[in-house]
Amino acid sequence: MARYGSVLPIRCHRRNWLRLASAAGTVSLLSCVTPPKAPPPPPPAPVHGFELSAIGFDQLEGWAGADPEKALEAFRRSCTQLLDKAADAPLGGAGYAGTVADWEPPCRQAASVQPSTPDGIRAFFEAAFVPYRISEGHNDGLFTGYYEPELKGSRTQHGPYQTPLYGVPPDLVHLDMGIYRDTLIGRMAAQGMMMGMVMRFVPYPARAEIEQEGVPATPLFYVDDSVDAFFLQIQGSGRVVLDDGTVVRAAYAGQNGQPYTAIGAILLARGELTREEISAQSIRAWLLAHPEEAREVMDANASYVFFAERPVGDPTLGATGAEGVPLTPAASLAVDRAVHPLGVPVWLEGSAPDLDPVNPDRRWDALLVAQDTGGAIKGVVRADVYWGYGADAGSIAGRMKHPGRMNVLLPRRLAAKLGRQAQFASPR
Repeated sequence: MARYGSVLPIRCHRRNWLRLASAAGTVSLLSCVTPPKAPPPPPPAPVHGFELSAIGFDQLEGWAGADPEKALEAFRRSCTQLLDKAADAPLGGAGYAGTVADWEPPCRQAASVQPSTPDGIRAFFEAAFVPYRISEGHNDGLFTGYYEPELKGSRTQHGPYQTPLYGVPPDLVHLDMGIYRDTLIGRMAAQGMMMGMVMRFVPYPARAEIEQEGVPATPLFYVDDSVDAFFLQIQGSGRVVLDDGTVVRAAYAGQNGQPYTAIGAILLARGELTREEISAQSIRAWLLAHPEEAREVMDANASYVFFAERPVGDPTLGATGAEGVPLTPAASLAVDRAVHPLGVPVWLEGSAPDLDPVNPDRRWDALLVAQDTGGAIKGVVRADVYWGYGADAGSIAGRMKHPGRMNVLLPRRLAAKLGRQAQFASPR
């Protein structure tokens, strides 16, 4: 789902668009301009370290009673992506997950596991992996949730359907800095606009300008609620029920490269909501109750997401995440790709909101697989749980903002090389 963008776009003057296209039909930043000499290297990013400590499965809170069937299904999907790469290809992130060769044995074993009982599935993970607890100088991290909302829309602008959902504009060019360094995979790069014969880097328009002036792209759909459209961009993907009864998916396809700002923090600073009150539900209620101020508050988040129309496919699964596989409810996780590579199983220890908001939070320990990323998901012990589709998933996801511990499961072949403890640096 790649929420808020994994690469930073550049904008090129349309008169030069064809000049930017290579013979293969792709766009090269270097074709926009040839600098007289290479620029000096950027200063090194600040580095923070974290530690992995091997533990036993009996030290994972809640493991003995877990049912990781959905996690096994999610891991199998990740393996289709992993095994499609060269054996010596690194998984990325901070470097703790080794290469594809380290993951081939558990991936091939997973394909033959018969998920008849929770005990049998746990036995597979216990035989194939070693748990490592992640520590960053403190015990707890932060876990939040996201989901796939439902919107009402139309392919034409009429009646209540006035808010556009845009596809990727033709003047948007993406450059993923991961092609230069593994630690920059998914990181945003420079963005630019062709001005005459000189390339000058300028930001792509922010949300407020796009809302007022649009972009050079025909809207995919028009929806009946601007607040719903705003929250769709935060979630990254959703399903649109069209006025002819068709249900389609609006899937994340790009982002304007502007920084993401949580409007909950803005409402907190303005004294509109207290820290205890803030949730997706309370923010939505405030926006609906203050229509004259809502646009100003939403525009404070300069980030703007563009979509692509996709078929829903299997209705029990979510949109395709950053790894390239469909997300599995309560078994897929969005992580910071500068730290954690996609495809790694993660055991979370913490709590989650009850479906009924009247009830207290419930203990929630679960096995998930890192399969997605998000603009607000930054840090070592930081993750976003995908809860699924619809109102019930949204009720849980919107109220989830909980501390907890994070453990990664690494193949035994890799664990033999890492040892009992290993330290890594994460750029930040």
